Amino acid sequence: MSTAYQEDISTSVLRRMKEGGFDFSQFHPIEFYAIFPDEERARRAAGHFRGESLNAQISAREDGAWSLELSRVMYATYDDIGDFELNFEAVVEPLGGIIEGWGVKQEIRRLQA
Repeated sequence: MSTAYQEDISTSVLRRMKEGGFDFSQFHPIEFYAIFPDEERARRAAGHFRGESLNAQISAREDGAWSLELSRVMYATYDDIGDFELNFEAVVEPLGGIIEGWGVKQEIRRLQA
C-alpha cells in the first residue's frame, strides 16, 4: 500500500474523528490490522511486538487466511499512528502479510435531557 494513499486515509479518518468530538488529549487503544496467508506467519508478526504494551489477537478467516489485530495504547495523532504503521508494515510485508489499516473505538456521548 503506498504511503501517500495511507496518509490520505489517515488524514480523512482523523478529521472525521475530530468532527465527531473524539478526545485527542487522552490515550486510546488504536487497532492495527493485517491479513496473512497462514497462522504461523501471523503469530511471527505478533511476536515482533511483544513488550510494547499492546494486545495481539489472531483469528482464522472464512477464506482460509489469518487476521492479526494489534491494539496499542497511544495518542491518536497523525505522527504517532504513522510511525507505528511504518514499523507494522516493515514486519508484516516481509512475512507475506497485507496491511488492512487501523481504527479506534470512539465513545458515543449521549445528550442528557
